[in-house]
Amino acid sequence: MTSLSQAGQVAPPPLPIAVHRRRSARPREIGKSFVFTFIVIAILAAFLSPILRAVFVSLKTPEQVGQLDAPQYPAVLRTFDYQGKTYDVYDVPLQAGSLTPLALVKKGRESSQFVDPSNPGAALITWQGSWRNLTRSWTFAPQWSNYATVWDEINYPRLLFNTVVLALIGMIGTVVSCTLVAYGFARFRFPGRSLLFTILIATIFLPYAVTIIPTYTFFLQLGWVGTWLPLLVPAFFANAYDVFLLRQYLLTIPREMDEAAAIDGAGPFRTLISVIIPQAWPAIIAVAIFHIVYAWNDFLAPLIYLSTKPDLQPLAVGLAHFNTLHYRNQAFIQAGTLMTMIIPVVIFLIFQRFFTRGIVISGVEK
Repeated sequence: MTSLSQAGQVAPPPLPIAVHRRRSARPREIGKSFVFTFIVIAILAAFLSPILRAVFVSLKTPEQVGQLDAPQYPAVLRTFDYQGKTYDVYDVPLQAGSLTPLALVKKGRESSQFVDPSNPGAALITWQGSWRNLTRSWTFAPQWSNYATVWDEINYPRLLFNTVVLALIGMIGTVVSCTLVAYGFARFRFPGRSLLFTILIATIFLPYAVTIIPTYTFFLQLGWVGTWLPLLVPAFFANAYDVFLLRQYLLTIPREMDEAAAIDGAGPFRTLISVIIPQAWPAIIAVAIFHIVYAWNDFLAPLIYLSTKPDLQPLAVGLAHFNTLHYRNQAFIQAGTLMTMIIPVVIFLIFQRFFTRGIVISGVEK
């Protein structure tokens, strides 16, 4: 029944309370998300597994690398000092399904005596069986000294300095020259522009092996062999791949902005500095990273032109010589490789967002 107010009017019924139910995710959607996440993690683990293995190998001892039954993680054979002597530690099956690390004190054909390293004051433990069937016990022991040894033996600071200088100077020359050439192809109209651009792109298909001998002869006549000039000067004359990448990006910038700058009295060079370059940083950073990685990993050209100058060689050449001397010690080789990879990986992680944007826009637009 409805209640009457003092004025004799019927009071309105109370408003229904809105009930908001939270929509729960469907089991099928949860299952799809879980499967997708699992696949992504599995693929990522597959890609990172070689790097993880390299890290483990770089921290191992030469004895562990050459032993077949050694664990995958860096470790050393466990020993224990007992009554002034050092004894090997073995994994002994005292109970079904469990192994106990014990130090072998007295060896026997049918039974042997062990001491428990966790309780050396207790009586010796007699184990029935041949001790030769037991496996040695390993303890986790990363050998960080491997990196210090590699640092000293290959003169890492000097090689790193040479590599950084070659990469940075070449990067500056590549960015400046390729930006100017790409700006000309993207913004200026002149006779034969399409033909010249086609010829430039065609040089990508020219194998480097074809130009090695003529280029070496040319630089030899100039007296540049044995110096950094053959590795640096060509970077200031642009290259087809980076020019194409920058040109594609510059084509995405509206021409109206150039016209607006021209109305304000800006010339072509001023337009490039004030209008084009501030908007082309993603592509420029991508080109810079491409060249740094290329120069960092370049092995053949420095080997050809700097074979007689060890003090001028980069990391790639110095590490190759080091590997030939320590080819039996995989730990040193992996340590040197990881030390060479650190700086390019850090640079890529820092500029990853700009790098990805420059590649995506240059490859999709126009």
